[in-house]
Amino acid sequence: MPAIPSAAIGRLVTYLRILGQLEAAGIQQTSSGDLAREAQVSAFQVRKDLTRFGSFGKRGAGYTVATLRREIRAILGLTRAWNVALVGMGRLGQAIADYPNFDEYDFSIRAFFDVDERKVGSLISGIEVSHPRDMSRVVAEREIDIGFITVPQGSAQTAADDLVAAGVQGILNFAPTIVNVPPSVKVETVDFLAGLKRLAFYLKPQVEGEPVAEE
Repeated sequence: MPAIPSAAIGRLVTYLRILGQLEAAGIQQTSSGDLAREAQVSAFQVRKDLTRFGSFGKRGAGYTVATLRREIRAILGLTRAWNVALVGMGRLGQAIADYPNFDEYDFSIRAFFDVDERKVGSLISGIEVSHPRDMSRVVAEREIDIGFITVPQGSAQTAADDLVAAGVQGILNFAPTIVNVPPSVKVETVDFLAGLKRLAFYLKPQVEGEPVAEE
């Protein structure tokens, strides 16, 4: 299968959310047009995204909501639980740990790490906080798949190095910096400050002659 653009994967996640809402509302059938309106893309884009992975609908009948939702979950790898470790139990790490119904989204928090000896050994949601020096053992014992980096910017690379050395293949990085990892490890960076700066650009008064950003 050819490489799939990350933007297409992002749209699949959006379609999955919409399908979940439709199923919860008791709606059994939908169409590319319906999905397009909710996702704010074109119907052509919806069909293009889906046909990358197969044929899921019938001409004139659209898509069966439950079936398409099941297929997209399989495409996204959401047919199993993914075990997660958080590195950095400051305010952000604690907020993520306290997120309600986390397990309902096929991700299970199984480990916490922090360098603060005052936090090591304490319990958060019944899980003991470990020191990063024990990461390899804990990751192996608890079969961790994904690591969340929720440490300050200056500690992010060390956290990434620890996760990679422990065998973690996927990292969600909340620190506002780029972390370097081997090509075999996938990193997604969540930078809300970058999002705010993009909003500032769109919201600031346009100067005459200044180029307008394309959507």
